[in-house]
Amino acid sequence: MYSSRCIDYINLEDSFNTRIITYVTGDRPGWETQISPDVVDTFIHHLDKMGPQQKLTLFLYTRGGNTMGAWSIVNLIRQFCEEFEIIVSSKAHSAGTLMCLGANSIIMTKQATLGPIDPSVNTPLNPQIPAGNPLAKYPVSVEAIKGYFELAKTELNINDEKSLTDVLVKLADMVHPLVLGEVYRAKAQIQMLAKKLLIHQDFTEEKLDEIISFLVSDSGSHDYTIYRREAREQLGLNIVKPTQHQYEAIKRLQNSITNDLKLNEPFDQQALLGPATNARYEIKRCLIESVEGGSHFFNSEGELSRVQVQTPNGLQNGINDLRIFEGWRFEDAPARTN
Repeated sequence: MYSSRCIDYINLEDSFNTRIITYVTGDRPGWETQISPDVVDTFIHHLDKMGPQQKLTLFLYTRGGNTMGAWSIVNLIRQFCEEFEIIVSSKAHSAGTLMCLGANSIIMTKQATLGPIDPSVNTPLNPQIPAGNPLAKYPVSVEAIKGYFELAKTELNINDEKSLTDVLVKLADMVHPLVLGEVYRAKAQIQMLAKKLLIHQDFTEEKLDEIISFLVSDSGSHDYTIYRREAREQLGLNIVKPTQHQYEAIKRLQNSITNDLKLNEPFDQQALLGPATNARYEIKRCLIESVEGGSHFFNSEGELSRVQVQTPNGLQNGINDLRIFEGWRFEDAPARTN
């Protein structure tokens, strides 16, 4: 799959006069991955193979992740080029949208979407999910906290100081005060990062504030999607429409990645086992690849086996999942022919 993608990478590199690095954080249900600062060293491997370039392009597919990871990746790539662009084939949401703000231009297909960059805070002090894994915590959204106070003030007309204090105290009973402080800090941080990244596009101070305000808070929901036309005409971002030839190559790449990571296939343990008692599996979950640097992919590998579990109602059939390996694998780069 990687070797066949290299053909389209080379064609796009020639078409855009650039070198391409691909970063995909998979969103297959149950096997989701996110943007992380841990991948910086892997990016360095690919960038060193390419060397300094006039222009570099990031082919990006992600639902989001760590904002400082996104910031670090963008700034690292910029150390190796004068011009930086991002290709959004399908999704570049949350921290992925933040990365796009740091590009000189964003190539978007007609189905590509950006999204709000309002951060969610995940700490050990977050509220616990009832009747679930003791380690599982509710993520606390910056906009959820803001919405709570807007409900109190706007819809319920609670405006006097004592009542608003009671509203805050009630919230602090449900969400640890240190988490609330982290929420405030996270919002201020992401506004600062977005403003710094947007300096590579030509905006007035007023327009900068308008874009950041919309992406951080005014879009209303973290699920809001921003298509190419809105990104260009309403936000004013430097959006580039690919030619038909470029679009077809981008779509082939996205289809290949979707098939390789099985993004549209639920992981069905029963179907994988079939009539057997044991079955091995390998799940490819994340990709970082380039023509020069090869393909790094994050794999989860294990073995499913049918077991019987003693319960108060007697023996019940179950499936045991023994994880054998979880980490990065590598496929070497093919020889470049041009």
